[in-house]
Amino acid sequence: MTDSIYREIILDHYQNPRNRGILDPADFTYEDTNPLCGDEIRIDVRVADDRVSEVKFSGRGCAVSQASASILTEMIEGKSLADVKTISKDDLLDEIGIPVSPARLKCALLGLKVLKAGVYGVDQADDEDL
Repeated sequence: MTDSIYREIILDHYQNPRNRGILDPADFTYEDTNPLCGDEIRIDVRVADDRVSEVKFSGRGCAVSQASASILTEMIEGKSLADVKTISKDDLLDEIGIPVSPARLKCALLGLKVLKAGVYGVDQADDEDL
């Protein structure tokens, strides 16, 4: 695929986010912000039989952070928690499909940081843990 097609995918996920909303109750919820740009992401997950049965995200921010969170929720639907724990920043960046500049990398990875913190039940995942 060409970069322009991937850019269209990012724009589509930003304008028509998948799994947008809040789950209440959720088996785990975590939220965080990117202090450099103000992006905010919250991810709520329900688990059944050790698999992600439902996932929602909410927040605000740039197209990259919001589209990346939308893409991430699609990646984890139906996966076991063990599989979710193995998702790396490279997996997410591959799924995004276009080169992400160093200035936008934290935007693109905020959803994954939030997801990992929620799955592991920690106060905050370090960028190195992604």
